[in-house]
Amino acid sequence: MNILLVTQYFWPEHFIINDLVKCLNAKGHTCKILTGQPNYPDGITYPGYKADACHTDTFVKPDDVFRIPLRPRGQGMLNLIRNYLSFIINGWRYFPKAIKDSSFDVMLFMGVSPITSAIPAIYLKRKYKLHLALWVQDLWPESLSATGYVKHPWLLKLVGQLVKKIYAQSDTILVQSQAFIEAIKPYTTLNKVIYYPNSYPDLYTAASMPLSLSHAQIHELKTHFCVVFAGNVGQAQAIETWVKAASLLTHLPDIRLIIVGTGSCMPHLTTLIEQKNLTNIKLLGRLPHTQMIHLYQYSAALLVTLRKNKALAATIPSKIQAYMAASRPLIGALDGAGNQLICEARAGLTCAAEDGVGLADCIMSLYRLSPEQRQHMGEAARTYFLKHFELNNQSDRLISIFSQRLGISL
Repeated sequence: MNILLVTQYFWPEHFIINDLVKCLNAKGHTCKILTGQPNYPDGITYPGYKADACHTDTFVKPDDVFRIPLRPRGQGMLNLIRNYLSFIINGWRYFPKAIKDSSFDVMLFMGVSPITSAIPAIYLKRKYKLHLALWVQDLWPESLSATGYVKHPWLLKLVGQLVKKIYAQSDTILVQSQAFIEAIKPYTTLNKVIYYPNSYPDLYTAASMPLSLSHAQIHELKTHFCVVFAGNVGQAQAIETWVKAASLLTHLPDIRLIIVGTGSCMPHLTTLIEQKNLTNIKLLGRLPHTQMIHLYQYSAALLVTLRKNKALAATIPSKIQAYMAASRPLIGALDGAGNQLICEARAGLTCAAEDGVGLADCIMSLYRLSPEQRQHMGEAARTYFLKHFELNNQSDRLISIFSQRLGISL
């Protein structure tokens, strides 16, 4: 199948769509990627790229990526809005020229915020008569209020009307959480909505993976009970919950919270740690993907948290699939779908969103379990992952969905 992918975020930015594209190519499908200049999450254009450039790039096959000029996210709301508008305007201007001599079976839009970046994809759908599938990762307008970016009811209502129009232009809507189905009912008809979860490659079956962690990192992980969080450090992650839990665990010097990643709330997190003089939270910054694989394996548990919000409660953070693949117990301080998933898989311990006391209790409870009990949780997590979220199987299902929606057989 010949697939056109429109996404504001793509390699070398780390998103699940990268692995999906690799997997589809390995199965004989062809993917053409239309995207921007990489700058997520720090808001600075990556070395080797130019914010005002328009060029091709090579991911799997020569020139399979076409990049448009994209104003970097920078810092602050105004710069973020400029970033969003930049993708819409330049996508509208340059994407049609990039594919004018090509043909595609289907167009997939990767619906990470902002949903407005679907507008260039809608233009391509109309111009080239393509079947447009939206893979919804974030609920708009609800996620805007959840992250605190938009609070005015009239503006949220206006965004809701825009979301209705975007969904109306799609032929298929894929949702990453079953809870999304009910949530998007006010914005679209459900006959084109299909549950298609985020997936993750099974990186732990390789016969040999070269160790990429430093000796100091390995020593820290081996000599302490390390609970690792990996990902964006932003408003949605409720970082105050980490700090509250850590402050309640200072009497257990063996326990460490290891935070891997960067984001808009990292300066605030650093300030909170310094104010409370906490030594049991370690900030490692962003690490290469190869290091994350080993970091997960050496950890005692893997942490996922979200802010208390209806939209976030419907979301399943993609890190849960990555965590489950690593055969490690999960600790979750979140509501709704993510909490239910961890419990259903018997993969770890959970508490409510923003419950720092509950999070500390979960960490202490897991700490006091025997290694065999923790291993059993980790094995349950991996078993659930292999059945529901393994990328190889899920990529086949995606092609099956496309085939059914297009009325073709492969």
